[in-house]
Amino acid sequence: MTAARPPMIPWFWWGGLAFWLGGPAALAQAMNSPWWENYDHRDRYLCSGSGSLVIERNDSQASLISGGTRLTLFREEADAPGLRYRNGDMRLILRDDELTVEQLPRQLTCVRTEQV
Repeated sequence: MTAARPPMIPWFWWGGLAFWLGGPAALAQAMNSPWWENYDHRDRYLCSGSGSLVIERNDSQASLISGGTRLTLFREEADAPGLRYRNGDMRLILRDDELTVEQLPRQLTCVRTEQV
């Protein structure tokens, strides 16, 4: 008799940080930002086959939240369409309901599912 294998946990690596893309239960346990960061928007995104994440943002910065991990990125001025936030080699690009998380050559595309 073979022992049951634990479920696959979806992980992805960005800049040495591991993010766990969990389901709704993981998001329910996601951290809340300090009040002084004053994020105007909080959106949940479903990522292509990798799970989901939350983006909190305001005019000057954004936080990517996945499971118990948080990464803060800062607004980047650009002529290209969409809002862009950056932290070192990682960039978030928001265009309408689509989020692109990139650390070249890797890209992860996500779609907004709801405002939370």
